[in-house]
Amino acid sequence: MQLAAAKNTSTTEDEYLAVIRGKTAELFAAACEVGPVIAERSKAEQAAARAYGMNLGIAFQLVDDALDYGGKSQKLGKNTGDDFREGKITLPVVLAYRRGSEAERAFWKKVLVDGDIADGDLDTAIGFMARHGALADTIERARHYGDMAKDALGLFPDCALKDALVQAVDFCIARAH
Repeated sequence: MQLAAAKNTSTTEDEYLAVIRGKTAELFAAACEVGPVIAERSKAEQAAARAYGMNLGIAFQLVDDALDYGGKSQKLGKNTGDDFREGKITLPVVLAYRRGSEAERAFWKKVLVDGDIADGDLDTAIGFMARHGALADTIERARHYGDMAKDALGLFPDCALKDALVQAVDFCIARAH
């Protein structure tokens, strides 16, 4: 599925979210679910832990996608623009492409599909994303999934461990700033 979305400018938001659910979010979900499974907790607790992990994983990936176009390299541990240079279609690209003019869509096809990237194209891409609110909307969607992760914890009693899980979500979202 990820390969099908790679360099495909017609990728929709739903298709992209399916890709990150099957990739990053599924890993988070499994990691969060394994504890309650091994501890033989109720099916409801297992499902809640899995939902927490799934939503945290989606939020994490969305923030990561936005940071590729708006983060500082030294804070990320990777170079800003790596996804752009690799031709990856991420949610900020999906949103900017969908909202862009014909000329902007031609730019996205040139750089992402054809791989024809010139000096200054990353800045142009960031400018298009800013014009169309693509980065801000990606972060807003990350907040939404972060809130869903926190909501999934409602089944569990208040305690230091639950607080730590809530803080993990907050940290994930705070990476965007």
